[in-house]
Amino acid sequence: MTTKDQLLLYLKKNQGNWVSGELISNNLAVSRSAIWKHIRKLKEEGYVIESAPKKGYLLSKDSDPISADEISEGLCTKIFEKKNIIYLKETDSTNTRAKELAAQGAPEGTLVIAEKQTKGRGRRGRSWFSQPGGGIYCSLILRPIMQPGETPRITLMTAVVLAETLISLMKLKLRIKWPNDILINGKKLAGILTEISTEMDAVNYIVVGLGMNVNTLFENFPREIKKSATSILIETGNRVHRIKLIQEYLKLYEQYYDMFKKNNFEPIMNRWRALADIIGKQIRVDVIGKTHIGKVIDVDNDGVLILKDDQGRLQTIFSGDVTLARF
Repeated sequence: MTTKDQLLLYLKKNQGNWVSGELISNNLAVSRSAIWKHIRKLKEEGYVIESAPKKGYLLSKDSDPISADEISEGLCTKIFEKKNIIYLKETDSTNTRAKELAAQGAPEGTLVIAEKQTKGRGRRGRSWFSQPGGGIYCSLILRPIMQPGETPRITLMTAVVLAETLISLMKLKLRIKWPNDILINGKKLAGILTEISTEMDAVNYIVVGLGMNVNTLFENFPREIKKSATSILIETGNRVHRIKLIQEYLKLYEQYYDMFKKNNFEPIMNRWRALADIIGKQIRVDVIGKTHIGKVIDVDNDGVLILKDDQGRLQTIFSGDVTLARF
């Protein structure tokens, strides 16, 4: 363990309390000037550390940096290993980086995570607001043995994993919006972007991107999405430790993905239907150049929306923007 790691561990044990430079120096057997240099490096990595004469140093309880070390510490998963966690302070898009790595042979379970995205992407070419320190922006590389036509199931599974993560940790009352958004009180909390590479009738790899608003303040959202977006902080009034959220997400992801690979998808889909609460509802679906209105009969195991219009005709819809119909 490096001196910097020892210092961080010591500060974590005393998180929220002042510890003197002299005490740290004696415990770690290093000079106070060396401590100051390592403190500066930790601050550069995103740790919130206060310093004051005659008091020493204090690791703030609000300190919530993301790093491969922080994520892997205490993470008991087989697929998601520390060596396959790639942290980027800033990137254009974690999905873009993950696709590049996947094309170069990166193993299944590789996680690309960034503090900031400059060109975060959502469905249908839309952008995703990515405030530094305010959210979780990450992409997973998967290499399942499956047909390309089955890949929408990965999106459905991911939505269930994310919903269960939030319910488990925060008891949030949320809803899955078909096919891949998480809503709270009708506002978007998170979105999933799944991209695939195929060859003939086989999947080379799947990249599953996640964008989630965690500690974003209302005033920090761009004006154009203030009415439609929300964050965990806005909904609960409490800041959330992002590392715990990421770890729980990865833990549950491994469990559900294991079920998926064992062809045990039906329970996952049933949970999706329960969390979506869309069956039997009158909805409006806007597809490029066309609008469909009708009653949802079902969402099949491939994520296809089955709609009955007012003339009793069944329609199958593969993608679009859904809103509850108002008459």
